[in-house]
Amino acid sequence: MTDEELHGRLIDQQGSRHGLNTPVLIVDLDALARNIDAMAAFAQRHGVRLRPHAKTHKSADIARRQLAAGAVGVCCAKLGEAEVLADQGVDAGLHVTSPVVSAPAIARLMALNARTEGLMCVVDNPANVAALGAAAEGLKPLMVIIDIDPGIRRTGVGSAPAAVALFEAIQAQAGLRYAGVQCYCGAQQHIEDFAARRQAMQDRAAFIRTVIEALAAAGGRPQIVTGGGTGTHRIDVELGLFTELQVGSYVFMDGQYLACDLTGDGAAAPFETALMVDARVVSANTPGLATIDAGFKAFATDAGDPSILAGAPDGATYRFMGDEHGLLILPDKGTLPLAHRVTLGAPHCDPTVNLYDTYHVVQGDTLRALWPVSARGRSR
Repeated sequence: MTDEELHGRLIDQQGSRHGLNTPVLIVDLDALARNIDAMAAFAQRHGVRLRPHAKTHKSADIARRQLAAGAVGVCCAKLGEAEVLADQGVDAGLHVTSPVVSAPAIARLMALNARTEGLMCVVDNPANVAALGAAAEGLKPLMVIIDIDPGIRRTGVGSAPAAVALFEAIQAQAGLRYAGVQCYCGAQQHIEDFAARRQAMQDRAAFIRTVIEALAAAGGRPQIVTGGGTGTHRIDVELGLFTELQVGSYVFMDGQYLACDLTGDGAAAPFETALMVDARVVSANTPGLATIDAGFKAFATDAGDPSILAGAPDGATYRFMGDEHGLLILPDKGTLPLAHRVTLGAPHCDPTVNLYDTYHVVQGDTLRALWPVSARGRSR
């Protein structure tokens, strides 16, 4: 059965969260709204634009809320994500943050450019620039962003001369329009200590500036400098470097970001946990242990164990117990009844979301809406 068939009848029924089949992906509507508003207000105060990363939520419903709060567009990690969002009306200000290089993908990119406004994509190789230029010849011009490698050797040009050479290659293509540069410092986002994270970003900013200065000297001063993230957003605005932020996980928060000091001033995290998974006890035959119906298939497993947010006594911990199950270790040999609901936090939100078809949007204990995870699985 689909989520709509299982749970559509529960929408707006008081206490209907208790009637959901588990495991189920939950979004707290009020916390989500506060997170979106808080980041929008932060960006406005500091005079930077937001182009939030939709790879976190993969949701047209959430993207529309970000745009309504003032975002200039959204980022997509893959072309397929951008296509889905455009299909659902999020068709302006899309930016594809990974290179699009194969012939079939480039053909899709040209088709997407024709039916959207302000589409951008990254480039980091002259051969890709030539292929994009050839495909765009005689069509609507395509805006391209030079991707700068922040040092992890994943994508991006690794030096100022390479960036200048790429700019010159772009200029030689009549079908391309140079729009600026991207540098997403992903490795720095999860440095837990604020001072260490700031120092790491200052080091990267010095390198990015050398690239920007070389481009400017070659006639290619970037109008857009896009990057930044949830972990570094307060530092990013101090640097005076980025014109827009690609923040993503702030809408939900997860274990990785909650472990970080995001403010550096001892204040509480500026964003709330808005994403969670509800599960139920399915076996409790051993004192101090309870098995729930959420295991490897319910959470991404690259960032440790889920946290327990509600439904278990203080001091309880979670351990994975296979594909379908998790184990709650309860203090003082405690017990939990069968079918008891437990709420858990995601260690890593982006890939956890990709495991589900639907967000179950709640206010308190009442189900308010079912939102599709629109771009689930669109990794190509």
